[in-house]
Amino acid sequence: MTPDASLWRSPAHYDHIDDLTASDLAWEWLRRNNAYDHDYEAFDDAHVDRQELTGKIRQQWGLRFPCRSPARPTRRPRLLATAA
Repeated sequence: MTPDASLWRSPAHYDHIDDLTASDLAWEWLRRNNAYDHDYEAFDDAHVDRQELTGKIRQQWGLRFPCRSPARPTRRPRLLATAA
């Protein structure tokens, strides 16, 4: 997922950041990380041990997933949560 970077200097494209919760902001930046994206997409692989992958993601990214993350940001609180 390569975002369109042609307008990255336009302040209007970042106005929504002022209204984000901490977890929404974390999701906005984390979802752009190729290594994280690779790990997260691995959940759809039928041959992957999901329990082992979950442990790897918790250790590497310090996250747990209380629910499936949407492709687009939401205003739902606690989309991402810190590791317990």
